[in-house]
Amino acid sequence: MAGSFDYDLFVIGGGSGGVRAGRVAAGLGRRVAIAEQDRFGGTCVIRGCVPKKLFVYASQFAEHFEDARGFGWWVDGARFDWPTLIANKDREIARLEGLYRKGLEANGAEIFASRAELVGPHEVRVAGRDRTVTAERILIATGGHPNRIEGLPGHELCITSNEAFHLERLPASLIIYGAGYIAVEFAGIFAGLGVPVTLVYRGDHILRGFDHDLSAILQTAMRRKGISIVLGRHFAEITATRDGGRHVLLDDGSAIAAEMVMLATGRLPNTDRLGLEQVGVATGHKGEIRVDRYSRSSVPHILAVGDVTDRLALTPVAIHEAMCVVETEFKDNPTPVDHELVATAVFSQPEIGTVGLPEHVAALEFETVDVYKASFRPMRHTLSGRDEQMMVKIVVDAASGRVLGVHIIGPDAGELAQAVAIAVKMGATKADFDRTMAVHPTAAEELVTMYEPSYRLVRGERVG
Repeated sequence: MAGSFDYDLFVIGGGSGGVRAGRVAAGLGRRVAIAEQDRFGGTCVIRGCVPKKLFVYASQFAEHFEDARGFGWWVDGARFDWPTLIANKDREIARLEGLYRKGLEANGAEIFASRAELVGPHEVRVAGRDRTVTAERILIATGGHPNRIEGLPGHELCITSNEAFHLERLPASLIIYGAGYIAVEFAGIFAGLGVPVTLVYRGDHILRGFDHDLSAILQTAMRRKGISIVLGRHFAEITATRDGGRHVLLDDGSAIAAEMVMLATGRLPNTDRLGLEQVGVATGHKGEIRVDRYSRSSVPHILAVGDVTDRLALTPVAIHEAMCVVETEFKDNPTPVDHELVATAVFSQPEIGTVGLPEHVAALEFETVDVYKASFRPMRHTLSGRDEQMMVKIVVDAASGRVLGVHIIGPDAGELAQAVAIAVKMGATKADFDRTMAVHPTAAEELVTMYEPSYRLVRGERVG
């Protein structure tokens, strides 16, 4: 049957998930083609995680220079040049994109620098080549795009995170609409580079879905860094001002102004013009491709991974999903995707690292929950004098002793979360943490030196 097709696998989308599946399947000797209309690397490499973290590093140097004085260093005459950062970032992204292409080519995958769409159950039209090919299996890995809120009057006057990586100069002032990963990260980036920033969000606290202590501590820290946070408000309209700035009308009738406005209210799956409807691939209300635990769509030989499925929009998750597809489809080893206990980081300032259940979720799912919490000033700030708090929090099922969640905010929180996630994934108990020797002096030692709970929750109510 496979011999009657041009390819064993055709991948639409050259992001982390699509490239991984294509490269590994090709390395197994399968006939693989991959189509990407933009640049290889997807959101993460080109316009997401990687350039964002480079920007985070850049934005932290002003505070580093200030903090250095407490350690006897004086850094005078320091200045920042935005074009230099952009040029160096672009060079690094180009290097990474080249590695993605090289990996595909080295394993024998055929690359189409073109948009592709489904025109039949096994048929893909490669638009740039005006050519239709056939494939036994088709993998859709087209990712997502920023929500531009097209129903909002004046949305076309705003930028998204995509454009933020390519600005010719820093804005004189900035309003960010949203309070998730992207919003709080870019608020920290631009504020750190000296831009006055206002964050507007419809909810009553930032980072909805995260542990409430994390969001509260971050919210306080952001305000101390000069970021204005306006909660409980919607954008009603954006208009241009005579001087080229932006005037934002809020739903309560009040107004704020800035040179630039960024929309950061989430992302939407890239499923437009893929031909999904005509081949019977079911989608959800946001356009996401509905898949089973093996990433198979309603048409079993058409699969999907990554942000286009709107399951868990993280790069390592897309890569894991892709590897499961290869195991299932090409190694005769059915491997369902495991989305449980996925660690994540928010490169806010201060940084957040977290794995497992937040306290408020654990309190709903378990009858008795013990919470261990330590708040302290990071050691690096004992001499710098910076007023910044670090917190380490462990959420435990009191009945079994199993660690349900670990939540950290402070320097290198993401690194700590990645390490501790191994233990949490393995089902470690609080007793396992307790009998682990501390590494001193480190912030991470708090994970293994909190022997008594800070308080207990019984059926959601705090009792101690």
